[in-house]
Amino acid sequence: MTAFFIGDVALDEYYTAERWPGPADKGFVTELPSEAGGSIANAAVVHAGFGGRPEFISLLNASPLSERLIADLAAHQVATRHMLRDPAIPESRNFIFLVGGEHIVLTVEMGQQPMWLPPQTMTALRAPGYLYTTLYRVRRLHAQIDGQVLAQAELLADLRAHGRKLVFDLDVGGATDADLPYLQGAEVVIMNQTGFRNTFGQDDIRCAQAWMAQNQIRTLIRTAAAEGATAMQDGTLLTAAGYAVEVADVTGAGDTFGGTLVHGLEQGWTLQDTLAFAVAAASRSVTQHGPRSGRTTPQNVKNWIQKNQN
Repeated sequence: MTAFFIGDVALDEYYTAERWPGPADKGFVTELPSEAGGSIANAAVVHAGFGGRPEFISLLNASPLSERLIADLAAHQVATRHMLRDPAIPESRNFIFLVGGEHIVLTVEMGQQPMWLPPQTMTALRAPGYLYTTLYRVRRLHAQIDGQVLAQAELLADLRAHGRKLVFDLDVGGATDADLPYLQGAEVVIMNQTGFRNTFGQDDIRCAQAWMAQNQIRTLIRTAAAEGATAMQDGTLLTAAGYAVEVADVTGAGDTFGGTLVHGLEQGWTLQDTLAFAVAAASRSVTQHGPRSGRTTPQNVKNWIQKNQN
């Protein structure tokens, strides 16, 4: 099976600061080397490092920067044959400020242009496998099939009917009622603690059981940084403990978790084993600098677990 990753790829421009200034304030930053990143692209790179065969789709312009980003994905064994182009959109860039062990990310607004999937891409997507994506992207998906337009939630329903399992990374935004048509029937929905609280107003994942049943969501995962992660699947609560590590850079930790999760699901691991492995991979990634520091091999993660078990 081929895993598709539909989302962002960008140049991550890094800066450090002693503090984050408030309104009408000033401060100094130190510039660090820029690196290729982007949340969903990072997850695809991690997935490829574990031996997967990820296909990545985004909408980019035709600039030298876009070519650099695509070449970097190819160098990491991520296929980009289905990449979409629009010369009118801005350069894809993120500004990342590392402050006090955390990060602030500012992303250049890329717009809401429709992402028209050509017939060959739809044929590839209409096959069993996983699709890892975001709400921002699926709202823009369009395709023309047999003279009719499929778009947005209707297009996702079509992919599910053809065996494509959807994994959503909702990050800090969480979900609103307007998002539910897109999430219905999802195999996995991932939220971090901020996104979960924005959605449900609390931290206990058991409060979401009725919401999951109403929307036919099989698995809900709440990540909680150093505290690990919890999951709810078929009414069963699962937990994976976190690791106490010295943090160098949290950028890409959630992406590492997501790319690792897809790998485990593809391998047929139990959710408990997949959850624990993804938490370990994400914990390992924050001990190094860079948005793709989570890229490694399964054996390296196993070795890291043995050295860092509580």
